[in-house]
Amino acid sequence: MPKTIDLHYHAPWQEVVATADDWDHLGSATVLRMLHHLHLVRAFEETVLELDGEGLVHGPAHSSIGQDGGAVGAVSLLRSSDLITGSHRGHHQFLAKCLAHLDRGEADPRRTPLSEGVRTMLYRALAEILGLADGYCRGRGGSMHLRWAEAGALGTNAIVGGGVPLATGAAWACKRRGAGDVAFTFLGDGAVNIGAVPESMNLAALWSLPVCFFIENNGYAVSTKLSEETRETRLSSRGGAYGIPALRVDGMDPVAVRVATQMALDAMRAGQGPYIIEAEVYRYFHHGGGLPGSAFGYRSKDEEAAWRARDPLACLARGMIERDWLSADEDATLRAGARACMVEIAARLTEKDGSKRRIVPALWPQATFRDEGVRGDLAELAGVRCEELETASGKVGEVKFISAVAGVMARRMESDERIFCLGEDIHKLNGGTNGATRGLAARFPDRIVPTPIAEQGFVGLAGGVAMEGHYRPVVELMYADFALVAADPLFNQIGKARHMFGGDMAVPLVLRSKCAIGTGYGSQHSMDPAGLYAMWPGWRIVAPSTPFDYVGLMNSALQCDDPVLVIEHVGLYNTTAPGPLEDFDYYIPLGKAKVVRPGTALTVLTYLAMTPLAVKVADELGVDAEVIDLRSLDRAGIDWETIGDSVRKTNNVVVLEQGSQTASYGAMLADEVQRRLFDHLDQPVKRIHGGEAAPNVSKVLERAAFVGAEEVRAGFIEVLADAGRPLAQTAPALG
Repeated sequence: MPKTIDLHYHAPWQEVVATADDWDHLGSATVLRMLHHLHLVRAFEETVLELDGEGLVHGPAHSSIGQDGGAVGAVSLLRSSDLITGSHRGHHQFLAKCLAHLDRGEADPRRTPLSEGVRTMLYRALAEILGLADGYCRGRGGSMHLRWAEAGALGTNAIVGGGVPLATGAAWACKRRGAGDVAFTFLGDGAVNIGAVPESMNLAALWSLPVCFFIENNGYAVSTKLSEETRETRLSSRGGAYGIPALRVDGMDPVAVRVATQMALDAMRAGQGPYIIEAEVYRYFHHGGGLPGSAFGYRSKDEEAAWRARDPLACLARGMIERDWLSADEDATLRAGARACMVEIAARLTEKDGSKRRIVPALWPQATFRDEGVRGDLAELAGVRCEELETASGKVGEVKFISAVAGVMARRMESDERIFCLGEDIHKLNGGTNGATRGLAARFPDRIVPTPIAEQGFVGLAGGVAMEGHYRPVVELMYADFALVAADPLFNQIGKARHMFGGDMAVPLVLRSKCAIGTGYGSQHSMDPAGLYAMWPGWRIVAPSTPFDYVGLMNSALQCDDPVLVIEHVGLYNTTAPGPLEDFDYYIPLGKAKVVRPGTALTVLTYLAMTPLAVKVADELGVDAEVIDLRSLDRAGIDWETIGDSVRKTNNVVVLEQGSQTASYGAMLADEVQRRLFDHLDQPVKRIHGGEAAPNVSKVLERAAFVGAEEVRAGFIEVLADAGRPLAQTAPALG
């Protein structure tokens, strides 16, 4: 028989139970404040369910009644400068944070009317849930996207677990600022099994981030029981695997939750890293709406009654009454005041429509507001010094492309302490796998942040840092295909955040991602990401084809308050071309294309490595082609003035891209050209692109999959032939 040795986690895992001494230590004023806030949250939620029952809430109404005491108990200890992210069932989390920000407990709520600030907050929160212009996100967020940065509420989140990586980013920023602030992320039992959550826990532990993973374990993911989701139903057990101390507490007892939170806060503010708190709570109603879960058959009425008997609101009131800190009449007065406030607020938002209520029509957002704030107006780039190669004021010469990548990043990190880089292996191998961060780890050891292989975790963390507002992350994705691993933080979170939360927040993040077509790395490492990112609102996209352009475009990207994807082509890294020898401080405007080869016979729209190839092939064929390097690829950045001027001259357009026909950027661009410039075209827009399949590892099959000189040559010949201007040369027709 083998010898066995019991192993134990290094981090403690404890259950916390509040005692009478804990109540006495808190005192009547503190508990009264918690009770008052819980009454307001409960009255708010009841109002939401009433309006939902009347059909006035468009979309889901995820009630937190029953599990609201846990959030109130935890958040009652937080400063305004502490930060939280929340879940799709997040009204109580948001309200608790806003109340803690606005009401520090100086006044006795039994004798003092609600402040105007609290009333305004409740009005704006309800307006947001109803989708109205007076809401915190101007009606765009609704029930599941509530954000008020001033109060430290960074946003609730409709994606299960989606707010967790963002909170680790907020915690990273808190730690770097050094003011002792912390981040809390509220997540449900269903989220614990989402990939972003363990990735975030690992990063938080690895870097000792001051973030609390507050798990509201209500026992159900919609109707699926916790025991059907995981074998170990004590979800705080996950902490030990990452070396994170964990506490388990009765979430129906707000005092016990506050005691557990104090333990976690003491450690986090002392720099000891993250904590997990698992609060056992219960949602009284179904996943959405005002019917109990028993109405849908997945739980019993007896179970619901047993949990209701432990109501956190009653728990607080009963404990105070037993200690003669509160009378039953005073508790009833608090309850009546909260209800009356919400009745008055609902009356401001609705009006009689016969025997029913309706939303006051004047409160809806204007339809013209639809696209405002998808991205910023680039005012942050006003007044910068812009240069082009042909008129550059600084010295230029032959420069290796990859040297320009590292050079401009070094210059910007030198001049702007907000900028830091993170990604896999960027601190070793002489500047990462391609040398893009060469020399930077030695110069900026605390700002070159190597990550585990956890794209969802570290990309989401970078998004949280950007949304927090003090720092500007530069993320390196080793290969563009890995964006699909990090799709939620890239597209649901970072790309949508500005617009979703009202249109006026900044998300200053740069994502460097390389296009590795032709390197033999196969189907999962060879993607051109332009088409993927262009599908999603919010992202700006630049694709430099020369060292000079890379420096100018990267400077603009690092100044921009929107997320910017900077695509780098592996085939260009070791090439040399004109670039700056000393001046790394100029800019190239976002949204400005460049005519790199004038012509009159056809317009070629292209980017990255296809730009020099298009020029080379046109020269070899003697084709009078006008080649335009698009440089900016997002919808807002397409330079229609330059494109239009060319098309009106040539009347023929070729969209040239190296990658596959699927996930294609060219399809969108060709459609836009034909819709905008149809009257100036002698024939439909032609496309030159790769095959349907992604490239394979086989050298022969890989070469057949992407566009090279042969395909460009054949495409140019075909376009001119179709226009009635055939060349003497012959070439196979496009497939």
